[in-house]
This record gives sequence, structure tokens and C-alpha cells, in this order.
Amino acid sequence: MLSKSTIPAAALAALIAGAAGLAAPGTPAGAASALAPSPATQTAMAANAPDHDAPADHQWNAADVVPITLTGATATANSSAVTIAGRQVTITAPGTYQITGTLSDGQIAVDSDSGGMVRLILNGASITNSTSSAINVVDADEAMVVLAAGTTNRLVDATRYVYPDAQTDEPNAALFSDANLTIAGTGTLDVRGNQFDGIASKDGLVLSSGTITVNAVDEGIRGQDYVVVDGGTTTVTARGDAVQSDEDTDTTRGYVSITGGTLNLTATGDGVDASTDVVVSGGTTTVRSGGGSGTQPGEESAKGLKGDASVVIGDGRVTLDSSDDGINTNNAVIIDGGTLSVASADDAIKADTEVNISGAAAVTVTRAFEGIEALRVLISGGTIDVTSSDDAINSVEEGLDEFAVSTLAYTRITGGTVLVNSAIDGIDSNGAATFSGGTVVISGPASGSPGEGAIDANGTTSFTGGVVLGAGSTSMAVFAAPPTNGQGWAAPRLSARQNANTVIHLVANGQPVVSYRSPKAFQELVFSSNRITNGQTYDVYTGGSVTGTTVGGMSTTGSLSGATRLTTVTAGQYNGGLIGFPGFPPGGPGTPPGGPTTPPGGPTTPPGGPTTPPPSGTRTCTASYAITSQWAGSFQADVRVTAGTSAISGWRVAMTFANGQTVTQAWNATVATSGSTVTATNVAHNGSLAPSASGTFGFIGTWNGTNAAPTLTCTAS
Repeated sequence: MLSKSTIPAAALAALIAGAAGLAAPGTPAGAASALAPSPATQTAMAANAPDHDAPADHQWNAADVVPITLTGATATANSSAVTIAGRQVTITAPGTYQITGTLSDGQIAVDSDSGGMVRLILNGASITNSTSSAINVVDADEAMVVLAAGTTNRLVDATRYVYPDAQTDEPNAALFSDANLTIAGTGTLDVRGNQFDGIASKDGLVLSSGTITVNAVDEGIRGQDYVVVDGGTTTVTARGDAVQSDEDTDTTRGYVSITGGTLNLTATGDGVDASTDVVVSGGTTTVRSGGGSGTQPGEESAKGLKGDASVVIGDGRVTLDSSDDGINTNNAVIIDGGTLSVASADDAIKADTEVNISGAAAVTVTRAFEGIEALRVLISGGTIDVTSSDDAINSVEEGLDEFAVSTLAYTRITGGTVLVNSAIDGIDSNGAATFSGGTVVISGPASGSPGEGAIDANGTTSFTGGVVLGAGSTSMAVFAAPPTNGQGWAAPRLSARQNANTVIHLVANGQPVVSYRSPKAFQELVFSSNRITNGQTYDVYTGGSVTGTTVGGMSTTGSLSGATRLTTVTAGQYNGGLIGFPGFPPGGPGTPPGGPTTPPGGPTTPPGGPTTPPPSGTRTCTASYAITSQWAGSFQADVRVTAGTSAISGWRVAMTFANGQTVTQAWNATVATSGSTVTATNVAHNGSLAPSASGTFGFIGTWNGTNAAPTLTCTAS
């Protein structure tokens, strides 16, 4: 078996860069596009075999047309090239044949061993068969089905096929062809595949025009060498894949190309499944697979668009609603134009090697577990808006420990507009995260450990250009602060969690440098632009309003009227995230192999342990405790410290464990152990709390047998 799922580096680079000036091969007659194919789609198609359709195929002499009249139980025709044996009509020579009428429990067969096309004009034809296919092209140089204008045609096959012997398994579709097949015309075709596929070609299949409706028990439309959709309106409902090309021994075939027309696909399996490439350069494609994004994925593949080698979108409109990945490939997803909207119960866009978005692409992920995932994510243009319940953009090296630093994985944003709303990491990279252009606005996690942030990078996070704003419980979940020799950045951490819809400003010389209204709760912010100078001090205000043009809630202008100054921040300094973690950089003691996992058997968060009443005095605090993750022998917990009715300048929490638990790593607190008691003391940035305000610290610990909550004592100063 040949596969181009692993494309050589030079070929992949060419695909990404595009190949301006190349003509798109196989452009059929009647296919029209307002815009030239994008560079990426041109390059992708240049690597594939051209389709068979040609302008001359759509022209014929009306005087040469042979009429075939179906009369219910048989047919009539006046041609030596047509043989009729009861309900079996066989065409034995190239030519153009017009089929009219009804054939019950019969078949139109094409068995022509001569060179030349066999063209079937369906002019109000209805054909049903109880033991086989309705139309069976056994042999032909090339076949075409033309849907006559203003007519409705119907093909229905058997619910149980009868073959002459156990070795025979074809035909296996209501409309079956052993030769290259084109469907054209402006009429209507209704196809019912009652045991196998609706329409199938063992060579190539081109849908040029017409209104086609397919209902199939297995695949809706299948072309072994390729499926090309150039026009028309095609609606498919299939229990298998809606559209499939499955040639896997020739890397130039096995592709699906959509250049125009309208596709409405509903599939229990994949919407579009190609052994090599899925290439979209026009048209409107709508897919609902596996029950849609409201259905959790099962064992069988139910992806929106799946191309083993690549998925390339350069123009047109694509809307995906899938229980499985919206887009999936073993290699690269390239989007340099068009409009893409994805809702998925799994990942929206997933590629093993690379996701590359550029040009005028408009990509919206309305729902997903992870939004965009690949080894490398590169964004140099377009508009990207991602909402996810886990990471929004994730550069991951498969098989690598989640705390290890990858030399292969990275996220690189050099242009475009990127808007992110994530429940976990906004941008997560096993390796580097680089921002050198464009505008990026991230609404990251509202709560969680410092290992989850608006930006989470195991490697270097660097700002060298563009505008970047990230907000979350942690702004940068990083092992080391970004370098200060690039573009300036400021990362204030507030003393208390801010509610959703809070407006925050970074202010220099009394004027906002940036203003932001957060859609979710947050405690940290990171902002980088050419208006920030490392080493300079900026005031941090909350309240007031955001004014002027906004992008993702961010504006470079704002009003401080009614705002309150909370603190100051020095640009180029950061002490949040994983900085200062014992055991980090990774490889230190207590790092769980593969990361925390949820244990079976119910909830992992026990009720918070009792808090010993605080000592008398005006400065008091309380503490509450919750386990956030637990796995074999280890666990992760958060402790929330809340000030009493008076402000406090420091706190200390004593945790007395009854079951031999130990603390191996902690963040946002300094810990000391004496016997069964672990004492956590605030660090510099989180000791001061306003009345009733709260802050958190967390830790990773060990346990064995029982993991009951400790007794907590909070002391304020």
C-alpha cells in the first residue's frame, strides 16, 4: 500500500507556500468560479491526477441520440446497440441514449468494450431492482449520466443483492460504474441505496451539475480514484460515509475535490473521507456527522472532513457539525481562504503534523473539546475565533510527557486576528510559543492550577511583534518568564479574582495603553505591544469603560472615569505560572507520569476540611480545601484563603493530615513540613488581601489508601 500521509518536507513546504501560476487540472465544462483557486489548493491539486471530465464530454449531436422507452416490465429501442431481454436492457456500444419511462424490477446495463463514451440521458426515468443495481456500467471507456432539464429521475436498488457466486461482490450501488463516471444536466435524480452505496464508481466520479438526492445504507457517494464536485446541489444521507474516495495504492488518487455547487451531507460515519486529500476551492459544503456536536464520539470514525494526507481549504463556505473531529488528517491542514465554521464534540481541527492558516481565511470554532491541535500551528493571516472546553490552540508532540519541552512542537503567530475563549489553556505548546505579528486576544481559564493559563508553553514564550492580550486565572503557565530583549510585555497579577465583565486598564502617564472587558473571571493579565517598554512601571486600574474599536473585548483606548487604581506592574517581570515550582523545569520529583488522571469511582473532590476558628484579633482569615485531581499515589489540591472583615497583609495555613499525606510541590505559597502538619505561607504577591477577598495556593502531594481532607488553621497578620 502506498500512502502520502507522510509528505516529504519539500513537498509539504510547497503545499503551504502555494504554487501561484499553476492551472487547476481537470476543470470540467460548466464549472465556474468567481475567484482563481488559492495557492494552496492549486498546489494540492497539482500533486494529484487530473479528473477525466472534459468540455467535449458535454456536447453531442441531437440527431444521434438513441431513444429507449421503458414500459414497466420491459423496454423498446430501435438500435442494434441495445439488447432487451425482458426487464434487462443492455447497451453494447458508445453513443448517446435517452431513457424515458418506468422499469420495474429491471436494470439498465452498459457493457461496451469499444473506445468512446456511453452517455445516458435520463428524461423522466424511474428504475427499480429487487436483486441488484438499477444502473450497472459493467464496461465502458467512460460513462456519463445526463439529467434532462425539468425532469425527475429515480433509481432504487435491492435490499438484498443476489450474486452468481460467492466470489462476486459487484455491483454494489444503485448507480454503479466500473468506468469513469460523470453526472451532468439540470434535472433531478433521486437515488436509494438499500444495501450498499448510493452512487459508486470504481474509477473517478465527477458531479458536474444537477440536483441529486442520495439515501444509502452504506456510503452515499463513492469514487475509488476521486470524487470531484464542480456544481449542482447534492444532498446525501448515509449510514456510512457521505462522500468517499478510497484508492490507497496510488498517491495521486484517492482524493475529494470540491470546486463549486452545494453539498448537504448527513452521515453516521465521516462527512467526507479521502485516502489522500480533501481539497475545497469553492462551493458550499454543510456536514453533520455522527449525530452532530451534541453527541459524544463513539468507536467508529464520524469526522466532518477527513483526508489521510491533507485537508486544504482555499475558498468556498464549509460548515461542520460533528461528534468526532471536525477536520482530521494524518499530515497537514492548510487553510488560505474561504469561510470555515466548526462545531465538534471532539477536536475541531486536528492534524498530526501541521495546521497552517493564512491569507483571507475565516475560521470559527463555535464548540469543541480542543479547538486546533497539531505538532505545529502556524497562523500568518485570516480571522480565527475559537471556543473550546479544553485547550483552544494546542501544539503537541504525541507520546511526549506533558511537562517535557519539545524541540519539534511550536505555535507561531505572525499575522491575522486570533480570538480565543478556552476553559483550560488558551494557547498550549509543548515547545515554544512565538508572537511576532497580528492581533491575539485570549480569554483563558477562569480557575485552575498555574499549569493552566491563557498562554501555556513548556518552551520559550517570546513577544517580538503584534498585539497580544491574555487573561485568566494564570496569564502565562511558563517555566521561565519571556525574554525581555524583544517587544515589551506586562503581566500584572491582581490580589483577588476579578468577576466576569470586569474592565481592566494598563495605564501610562494617566492614559490607558490597553483596556479590556473580560467575558470571564480572571486574576492575571499579560499584554504585549509596541506601546509597552520593558522596565517601565504601569498602573493597573479596574472599572471605567472600554471605548473605541474593540477586538475580542480589547481596545487601545478606554475611559478611567469611575475606575479604581489597584496596583502597579513593571513590564518584563513575572512571577506567576510555574516559575518557582519545586521540581520545575520538568523532571523534578513528584511530576506525575503523563499528568493527572481522574480515578474511577466517582467524584475526586471531597468536602472541604474543617477550618479551626482563627485566633482573636482584628486580622483574621479562613481556609477551604479541595482536591482538583487524583491519580495513583498522587493528587493535586487547591486551598482558598479568605480574609475576615479587616484587610490582612499576610497569611499562614497549617494543614494537619490524618492519613500520612505529604506535599511534594507547591505554588503561590512557601511550604514547610513538621510531622503530619504542613504549613503554607504566602509569597510576596498574594499576602495582602482586602476585607473578604480571597486568594489561592495549590500543591501536588502523595497519598496511600485514604486521602481525607486535612484539618486547616488559618492565621493572618
